[in-house]
Amino acid sequence: MLKNFKPIVIVTGDPNGVFYEIFFKTLKIIKWKSPIILICCKKKFSKEAKKYRFIKKINIINLEKINSIFESGSINLIDIHLRNSKNKKDNDNFLNDYLKKSFDVALDLIEKKISNKLINGPINKKKFLMRKYFGVTEYIASKTNQKEFAMLIYNKSLSVCPMTTHLPVKKVNKFITKKNIIEKVKIINKFYRNFLKIKPKIAVTGLNPHCESVLNFNEDDKIIKPTIKLLRKKGFSINGPLPADTIFLKDNRKNYDVILGMYHDQVITPIKTLFEFNAINVTMGLPFLRVSPDHGPNYKMVGKNISNHNSFLESVKFLDQI
Repeated sequence: MLKNFKPIVIVTGDPNGVFYEIFFKTLKIIKWKSPIILICCKKKFSKEAKKYRFIKKINIINLEKINSIFESGSINLIDIHLRNSKNKKDNDNFLNDYLKKSFDVALDLIEKKISNKLINGPINKKKFLMRKYFGVTEYIASKTNQKEFAMLIYNKSLSVCPMTTHLPVKKVNKFITKKNIIEKVKIINKFYRNFLKIKPKIAVTGLNPHCESVLNFNEDDKIIKPTIKLLRKKGFSINGPLPADTIFLKDNRKNYDVILGMYHDQVITPIKTLFEFNAINVTMGLPFLRVSPDHGPNYKMVGKNISNHNSFLESVKFLDQI
C-alpha cells in the first residue's frame, strides 16, 4: 500500500529575496512525493516562473473550498495579494502584511489537519518581526502558543541546538539555568525519538572558554555539570560540559548526534563552516514540523541566478520523507 503523504505547506518568505530562485532550482532537480501547497502572490509567482522557465502545471486553490485531498507531487497555489507602492515605508508595511497573512493561512491549514509540515522561505527578521521576537522560531512558537521549543540546525551527520538564539551575548548567562538545560535536552530527545526514530547522543558545551573561569562563579561547574549528571541518571545519553573550541574536531564530533551550545554563534558558526548550505533550520517542540533554509533573503544575490539552493532542497527532502 502506498504511503499517503500530507502536503508540504510553503510560505515563500520575502518575495524580494532569493526564494523563487532556490524554489525553482530545487523543483527542477527533485522528484517529490508530497503535494506542495505554495502560499504566495500569484502575480509574482507567474512572473518568476517565466523568468526561470518553469512550466509545471499549477493548481490554484480556493481557500473556501479547500479539502485534504491533493495529487502526489502536485503544486497547489493559494494566492495572497501583495500590494506595491512607490513609497518605501508603504511597501515595508505591505510586505509585513503579506507575510503575516501568509503565515496565518499556513497555520490555519495545519490547525485544520490538512498538513503537518511547513517550510518558510528566507525572511528579513529585523523588518518583519520589528524586534518583537528574537527570530522566526520564536514568532511561530508564539503564534501556536508553544512555551517549550528549540532551534535545531540539522544535518544527518551532526546537528546543533543553541540554548539561546538571537540574544545579545551579554545577556546569555542569565538564561543558563538548570531548568532551561533540562527543557532543551528533553525537547531534543523527544524530537529525535519521534521523528528520526533514534535516541540521540548529546554533547553539551560549556559557557566559558575551556569550561574555565577566572571569576568566583563558574556556570560550567555550578550549573551545567550537575545538570548533566542529573540527566545521565535519568537515562539520557549526554556528556559535558565540553570545551566549545574542541568539540567540533572530527574525532570528537563523530561521537554525537547533537551538540547543545550555550549561545547562537558558539554552535551555528562551526556547523555552517562544516556543512555550509547542506543544513536546515528546524523548530522542535511544535505540534507539527517546521523547517526553513538556513540562510537569509540575501538581497545582494537577487537576479544573478547564482544562489545556492541546497538548504531549501534539503528542507523539502527532509519533510518529504515524513
